[in-house]
Parts: sequence; structure tokens; C-alpha cells
Amino acid sequence: MEFFCYHRDRPGSMALRSKLIEEHWSYMDRFEKKLIARGPTFAADGDTPTGSVHIVDLPDAAAARAFAFDEPNYQAGVYRDVLLRRWHNTLGRSMWDFPGGRSDGNRYLVLGLGSGQSADLDLPPDCDDLVAYGPLQSDDGTTWLGTAALVRAPDPDAARTVLTPDRYADIEVHDWEFGGRR
Repeated sequence: MEFFCYHRDRPGSMALRSKLIEEHWSYMDRFEKKLIARGPTFAADGDTPTGSVHIVDLPDAAAARAFAFDEPNYQAGVYRDVLLRRWHNTLGRSMWDFPGGRSDGNRYLVLGLGSGQSADLDLPPDCDDLVAYGPLQSDDGTTWLGTAALVRAPDPDAARTVLTPDRYADIEVHDWEFGGRR
């Protein structure tokens, strides 16, 4: 089962995050073969981390919760909250298979929080700029809760267009970059 995990940073946690970087990477190394995508999100200044995205294939919801809440940054208080949802890998690939590579263009996390009838279950017509894409679901996979996409786009407004605007309670767009050891 695939899960979308977004740890949101606690304000003022940059020093602690920096101190724990090796512990974070070592923890994620244990899940290397299970990760579909990963990477930090940033404030508009492009330098200040605001969160950390991990899309991971794990056996069940209990394993996903352990993954999210045993993470060293979470345990130490770097993160203020965690969004953890079952997810479906509509593209059927990992970010490392994205033809655009690690650094070609601006990258964004587009997070549509669901409201009512499901939306955007199928891939958008032009999906060449999608790094990862899929619906957010309840633990049992029966209820649509939104859509999460990692996308290459010229700017946040263009990234936002990957989702149908009037079908979501809210759409968040965050600067994002490929994560992991360099």
C-alpha cells in the first residue's frame, strides 16, 4: 500500500533540523527501496524549510504510522504536525524515473484537500511535468480525501493548475525539491 506523508515544520526549528540531518537521512536509508518520492518543501524565500514529503510503499496503515511518527525529526520536535494518508501512485513510477531529472526547472508540492465528490482521479492531459501524482484516500482506500502531486512548473500559479480549483476545500502549493543524499 502506498502512503503520502507530509511532515510540516514547527516555526523556529531550523537549527534542530540541521543538527538531525544525518539521523533523518539514515532513517530514510532504511526505506530506500520503498520510497516513491521524497524531499523538503520551502518557504517563498527558497531557503527556509517548511516541511518534508515522503511517499512510501508499506504493508499497512500501522506500518505507515510507525514510519511517520518514529522519524527522528518528528521525535525531536522539528515537525508541528503530520498529514498521513493512503495514496495511489497513478503514474506507476518513482521520482527517480521522472524524465526531467533532479534539477531541471522549478518543483512544487500541490496538495488538494478534498471536499465532497472525488476529483482529478485520472492523470491530467499533459502529464510530462508530473513527478508524482495520485489521490489521497482513507486508510481502507474507500474514501477520497484529496489529491497530492509533485510537479515541475514555471511558478506556483502554473503548478496549481494541475488540480481542478473548484473541487477542493483548499489547494496548497509549496516549493519542493528532490530529497535524499546528494
